[in-house]
Amino acid sequence: MIEISTDKSRLEIDVIHKFLTTAYWAKGRTIEEVKKSISHCLCFGVYLDKRQIGFARIATDYTVFAYLMDVFILPEFRGKGYSKKLMKSINEEPKLQTCKVWMLKTSDAHNLYKQFGYNELSHPDKVMERILK
Repeated sequence: MIEISTDKSRLEIDVIHKFLTTAYWAKGRTIEEVKKSISHCLCFGVYLDKRQIGFARIATDYTVFAYLMDVFILPEFRGKGYSKKLMKSINEEPKLQTCKVWMLKTSDAHNLYKQFGYNELSHPDKVMERILK
């Protein structure tokens, strides 16, 4: 049975770090960086028979803005609807209901996120970013 929890004490940091070091968006992220990012975010663990199989985290002020990051289901568990259940849990999280602006970045999961209300920027000319190397 699938379970989704925001209890950080249940997160398996080694599982999260191992996956993220292979993900195109997090290559080279250290375990210390993973721990720090978790400590400053609302996190969602996905568990099947008490084993962690997925993860997502939200950087948020719990009032206006939420940024979805590091979303994954381990490869051997994909195709079973678990990512949709994770996204549903995130969208229904009571602590995030007042957030009106949600953002994320993806190179390959547009179809998943569109099912949950995400779209391309309506005004990309108003959005800026600063990326440090």
